[in-house]
Amino acid sequence: MTSETQYILSLDQGTTSSRAILVDASGTCAGSAQQEFPQVFPRPGWVEHDASEIWGSQLAVMRSVLSQGVDGKPVTAAQIRAIAITNQRETTVLWDRATGKPLANAIVWQDRRTHDRCLALLAQGRAADIQARTGLVLDAYFSATKLEWLLDNIPGARERARRGELAFGTIDTWLVWNLTAGRVHATDPSNASRTMLFDLHTRQWDDSLLELFDIPRALLPTIVPTSGVLGETDPGLLGGAVPIASMVGDQQGALFGQACFEPGMAKNTYGTGCFMLLNTGEHPVPSHNRLLTTIGWTLGQHSGVHHRAAYCLEASIFMAGATVQWLRDGLGIIRSAAEVEPLAASVPDVADTYLVPAFTGLGAPLWDSAARGTLVGMTRGTTRAHIARAALEGIALQVTDVFGAMERDSGIELAELRVDGGASNNNLLMQMQADFLGIPVVRPRVTETTALGAAYLAGLATGLWRDLDSIATQWSEERRFEPSMSADQREQKLDRWRKAVERSRDWAHD
Repeated sequence: MTSETQYILSLDQGTTSSRAILVDASGTCAGSAQQEFPQVFPRPGWVEHDASEIWGSQLAVMRSVLSQGVDGKPVTAAQIRAIAITNQRETTVLWDRATGKPLANAIVWQDRRTHDRCLALLAQGRAADIQARTGLVLDAYFSATKLEWLLDNIPGARERARRGELAFGTIDTWLVWNLTAGRVHATDPSNASRTMLFDLHTRQWDDSLLELFDIPRALLPTIVPTSGVLGETDPGLLGGAVPIASMVGDQQGALFGQACFEPGMAKNTYGTGCFMLLNTGEHPVPSHNRLLTTIGWTLGQHSGVHHRAAYCLEASIFMAGATVQWLRDGLGIIRSAAEVEPLAASVPDVADTYLVPAFTGLGAPLWDSAARGTLVGMTRGTTRAHIARAALEGIALQVTDVFGAMERDSGIELAELRVDGGASNNNLLMQMQADFLGIPVVRPRVTETTALGAAYLAGLATGLWRDLDSIATQWSEERRFEPSMSADQREQKLDRWRKAVERSRDWAHD
């Protein structure tokens, strides 16, 4: 079989949909299928998924993309070199090992039900130790308090967990369990490092944190390399057994897909929120600016690749594309997201109007869950075009804040920012970003970087790509946005923005 007829089947399990993408040896998307699944909102601030629906939708799109095939010809299991998995992170599933059935809905990363528990831990002085061990800010975002909540609220769950009857996993683990018919219970460091139960330095589960949250060790998956064959699919699923050769959190997958292999390389994904990651090299860099220290990936001992880990600094911004959705669905000033760019471009500036999109609080570097969305500086002359432009600026200015924090933490002066995600196709937004950062913003030809990164990791493990250099040569830029704003203009803009941000802070506590 020639390499031209072989594919990586990349599974991209996201917050609102499951996707399957066929990636060929040239790094090209040869086929894809996508299926949305329901979001569950039982109470304000609670977000859940039915994990069985996630698996059902993921299996359906896997089968669909193979039956659709390439150039009208179906793709068989024998043509799949390996399966790659990338996934929404932190979302927490608890299931019965014997039946494979979840005990409750999965608690999604966006869920805030354990906010008070985090405040109590903060008051106990636990935050510094947790951050030193895990690299994470103490927050309801991560898996530990979600899993603790499930064990506290499902009758008998903790005792059953101690007896080894139950299994915990983030979505990568849940998919692997189902793909292998329960034979493999595993996660990789990129996902484990998002649980708040994992020691970044030893790259193992941390006994003191398991004790703090009263989580039985018997629940936990085995930690395996991000890139490496960890098992194979049950033959009945796809008409033959297929190796599973990578699992990686979605944002770390995008960093790999952007070929940010060297320390000092960074990417920002403009999706519902923004996620900026900076490769800091083989050792964790502690953050003094309330960023997250996390693992990008660990590579198994493949040909041409040294066995090593890549660590990252990460910043999470909660509202990016969701801000544009609010203009459409909340304010009704646009009919579709595509209208925002021409509307914003119809005015030369924001006329000193600022939109701070803190609708669900502020993420990095402020982590103010009581902040709320704020529109300041309006006059009788303010139009919907000014508000649209202020919304785009609000996205780019949030990114600028975390970019500065990354430079201060890492001591690295970043030369460029690689971008991806749906909103990276907005040329006006990308030019704003370059102007506010003062460095080039680079958009690649292939913007499916998350699925591509997972595919590259699986292809490395199975010989479809020889080494990192062969992957890096496949990355190419589609457009480079050069900054056009003077340093004085930039500083004035950032000063006004920070005053607007201060007016949004701590609002929900009043």
